[in-house]
Amino acid sequence: MDKEKWEPKIAAFVCNWCTYTGADLAGTSRMKYPANAKMIRVMCSGSIDPVFIIKAFERGADGVLVSGCHPNDCHYNAGNFHARRRWDFFHELLDFIGIEKDRLQFSWISASEGKKFADVIEKVTKDIKALGPFTAYKKMNSEFTAMFPEIPEADKEIVIKEKETV
Repeated sequence: MDKEKWEPKIAAFVCNWCTYTGADLAGTSRMKYPANAKMIRVMCSGSIDPVFIIKAFERGADGVLVSGCHPNDCHYNAGNFHARRRWDFFHELLDFIGIEKDRLQFSWISASEGKKFADVIEKVTKDIKALGPFTAYKKMNSEFTAMFPEIPEADKEIVIKEKETV
């Protein structure tokens, strides 16, 4: 794979009330930003479970962005503070399972910050591109199938294909 032509896949978990609306503003204002991020709208950034992040990597994301309302501006009062408290845990979890911490990024973006949204997507894309493709789970797939030779060949193909889908 030519690293110059490679483009990262980014899963962006965004708050419905602020960041998603900021993304909409960026789009309606025709601001230019990379199309690498797939938006996953959640009602609140505080509702993001660590499993969501792991599953994003497992399903082919090279990086993950979590973005919510600014402090003291949460539609649910304290959801963004909850997300911020979980941030340290997310990083510890990634470190524990061997994923580079820089593949997970966090930002505060309000509904009126379309320009900031475009800038954040550009920065995250640039940062993830510098890290290169995330291949750890593809490597784990081959190690997994080697560890369990009793799995029928047809099932091995299903496991590998499931891990490679985006």
